[in-house]
Amino acid sequence: MKFTAQQIAGILEGDVVGNPDAEVSKLSKIEEGTEGSLTFLANPKYTSHIYTTKATVAIVNKSFTPEDTISTTLIKVDDAYKSFSKLLAYYNEVKNNKEGIEQPHFIANTASYGSGIYIGAFAYIGENVTIGNNVKIFPNSYIGDNVSIGDNTVVFAGAKIYSETIIGNNCVINSGAIIGADGFGFAPNEKGEYHKVPQIGNVILEDFVDIGAATTIDRATLGSTVIRRGVKLDNQIQIAHNVEIGKNTVIAAQTGVAGSTKIGENCQIGGQVGIVGHITIGNNVKIQAQSGIGRNVKDNEVLQGSPALPYSDYNKSYVHFKNLPKIVKQLNDIEK
Repeated sequence: MKFTAQQIAGILEGDVVGNPDAEVSKLSKIEEGTEGSLTFLANPKYTSHIYTTKATVAIVNKSFTPEDTISTTLIKVDDAYKSFSKLLAYYNEVKNNKEGIEQPHFIANTASYGSGIYIGAFAYIGENVTIGNNVKIFPNSYIGDNVSIGDNTVVFAGAKIYSETIIGNNCVINSGAIIGADGFGFAPNEKGEYHKVPQIGNVILEDFVDIGAATTIDRATLGSTVIRRGVKLDNQIQIAHNVEIGKNTVIAAQTGVAGSTKIGENCQIGGQVGIVGHITIGNNVKIQAQSGIGRNVKDNEVLQGSPALPYSDYNKSYVHFKNLPKIVKQLNDIEK
């Protein structure tokens, strides 16, 4: 797929400085630019590379003024970083803008779907599934019985969506994600043997939810596991049964949330955080990576550590922890 500098400038509402007919067909870092590639300069640390890059076209801020000769065609915009991000989104949209139904596939007679749909080869669409307009379901995906998928949602290759799941509009489910598997429900008998508790609830994803690759969201035992509007989940996250995550909360990779915990709105949760079950985390909470959360958390708290402490307390404690060998030696010297 080739684009000229003038076409790109039109998409970004920018101005071309150089050859408007210069063509690019790939993207590159500015320090690794090659002929036919498009790059960008946003961080001043990389300014020196604009004079040596072999990229054909570079996106720069309008405030940029060259101090030496530049062979690269420039596209000047208000914000180079935002413009490059916009271009990436546009490129992704074009790349993934597939339509039609590939062979082989299975679509149950009771399933229904809207216009502009794409269903890749070896996809399975179960009984009573409803799929909206412009939905993209890539190859080897599984959509179980009674699933509902809203408009403009993308299900990438190999994702598994179990029965009764409800997915809203403009969602993204990445490869290997599993939505609606059974929650971890087992009860011991008098012999200490564990028997499965049936998990008969479902999962609800509201609009504009992104689910990372290999992330799992368990169905509720009763009721629903709910992921609210605008939530973004990274790769390899475990969300247990009956969890609720408030709107616009973001969670980084390898975090685990145990059953029936409620997480508020606009929270930021780092990677490898462990959160116990049956607690409530308030709104606007920030949890640093590798923290362990074992209690209710109030609105606006910032936590770190395992068990987690308020962020400033953790930093103060860590200073003492680092100095512990020195402190012990001082105590021993005093005792002597």
